[in-house]
Formats: sequence, structure tokens, C-alpha cells
Amino acid sequence: MAPTSKADKKAVDAAAWMFNVVTSVGIIIVNKALMATYGFSFATTLTGLHFATTTLMTVVLRWLGYIQPSHLPVSELLKFMIFANFSIVGMNVSLMWNSVGFYQIAKLSMIPVSCLLEVVLDKIRYSRDTKLSIGVVLLGVGVCTVTDVSVNAKGFIAAFIAVWSTSLQQYYVHFLQRKYSLGSFSLLGHTAPAQAGSLLLLGPFLDYWLTSKRVDAYDYNFTSLMFIFLSCTIAVGTNLSQFICIGRFTAVSFQVLGHMKTILVLIMGFFFFGKEGLNLHVVLGMIIAVVGMIWYGNASSKPGGKERWSHALPTSRQQKHSGFPESTEHDGKL
Repeated sequence: MAPTSKADKKAVDAAAWMFNVVTSVGIIIVNKALMATYGFSFATTLTGLHFATTTLMTVVLRWLGYIQPSHLPVSELLKFMIFANFSIVGMNVSLMWNSVGFYQIAKLSMIPVSCLLEVVLDKIRYSRDTKLSIGVVLLGVGVCTVTDVSVNAKGFIAAFIAVWSTSLQQYYVHFLQRKYSLGSFSLLGHTAPAQAGSLLLLGPFLDYWLTSKRVDAYDYNFTSLMFIFLSCTIAVGTNLSQFICIGRFTAVSFQVLGHMKTILVLIMGFFFFGKEGLNLHVVLGMIIAVVGMIWYGNASSKPGGKERWSHALPTSRQQKHSGFPESTEHDGKL
């Protein structure tokens, strides 16, 4: 029975990850067409529409009985919303104020920040192979994506806020699911309405500040509305799959394996928009990154590869401090 159960778990993990990859790459392609071709450059407002659509999905699922009533304290919801909204705004502002090269470096730095959060807050210990594999992933993605690197004071501050808020938001997804025994649908049911409301209120003003364009003055037509609808529809899967993956894995694993999406976007960009950016060092970087991801998957799943310190604190104090029961088992998440 155990082998079958383990095989089933791996199959579900793989399906969840593929769901996230497909929806994430799909929404990037759709949003690129929407913004570049049809001039809808209101990223924050669009994200608010994504969460409004996700909220509608959770309402329908609750009405159908697929989401059971659950509790999430208002204080926890507010903290999550602050992290999540600062992440979205910070990423948009960082992309505007920084070069593409520094923006990519900032995104890469989320992995060590997520590792630090797990080490400090969850008492996670990484083996040497796990650490080295993460370094290989960072090297490979860096070779693929980092080009010109220039930074200024305000750009650095925006990137710093974006990196830490995104890492905290992803850590908090895993934390809330474990602490309050919330499924992905249930957690989305709590967080999506709050994010939708706050982003739809804030988005038009922030987008006007970033682009000097008003979302209400945009020339809406049938084609652009269809792309907005498609973007919102795919976003439901993206939001859900992110919660599923972080819940089943960890924020660090989500970041490490998430760079596979970066590579797929590059490949699809070369396929759809020409091969002028495809050169030897980009291909080499892709190969290095994929090798690092495979190595990370193997290293972190081995005994001692990634485990919770069982001797850090007495059980009662550990539960009070982190909200998680102390475990002497290895962290089985990839």
C-alpha cells in the first residue's frame, strides 16, 4: 500500500506543478499580447481583476459545496494582504525603475531570502548538496536572463521591498495552510476578496502614476476585452495552482522549480518572436539551470537533504512559537 500511496503523491505533485507551469506561462504570453499589442498597460488594475475573477470562482465553489466553512483570523488575513499587495506593487515599480538585468537579479535573490525565512522561522536545515544545487539553479538562470545591470537608489529600494514582500507572501501561504489546516480553495476564499478589493481601489491610481494613462480612458474594444477575459480566466488557475504548489512543497522549492517557467518563457519567446536572442550562452544557461533543478529535486528529497531541526526547542515552545507541531520526520517536500 505504501509504495502505491507514495507513487500517487508524486503523481499529484507532478500534476499540480505542471498545472502551475502551464497557467503561469500561458498568462505571461496573454498579458504580453494584451499590453504590447493592445496597449493595456494597467498591470495593477489587471491583477485586481484577476483576483476578482478568482473570488467569483471561490463563491461558486462554496455554493456548490466544494469549499467547506473555515476560519482565518482577521489579523492573519491583513498581514497576508499587506505582504501580497506590496509584492505586486513592488514588482511593478521595480521593473519600471530598474534595468532588466537588475530586475532579474532581484528575482533570483528571492531564493536565498526564502531559504533564510525557512531557516529562521521554520528551523529548516539544508544539506550541502541542496545548497549547491540551489547555487547551480541561480547560476544557470542568471546566465540565461541577466544582461545589463545598473541600479539607482530608488530602484534598489523598490527591488528590496519587492523581494522581501514576495518571499514573505509565499512563505505565509505555506504557513497559513499548515497552521489553520486550510486547503488551497479555502485559503483563496479568504484572501482573494481582500486582494481584489484593495487592488481594484489602488490599481487605477498606481497605474496612472506608473504610466500617466487612465484605465477608464482606455479604448476598449471586443478583441482587447476578450484578451482581458482570457487573462482573468487563466489567472484563476495561476492563483489556485500557486497555493496548491506552495502548500504541497515549500516557498523555496516553488522558487527553485519556478525558474523552469522562466526558461519555458524564453523558449516560447524564441519560437514565436524569432531566434535573434538565442545564442550559445543562453542555451548553456538553460542547461545549467535544468541540471540544477534536477539536482535540487534529488538532493532535497534525500534523508537529511532538507529537514526540520527536531532538537531546536521543546515541543510546547515550538508549537507556540511557529504554530506548527514539532516533527522529527524529514521534510518530504521537493
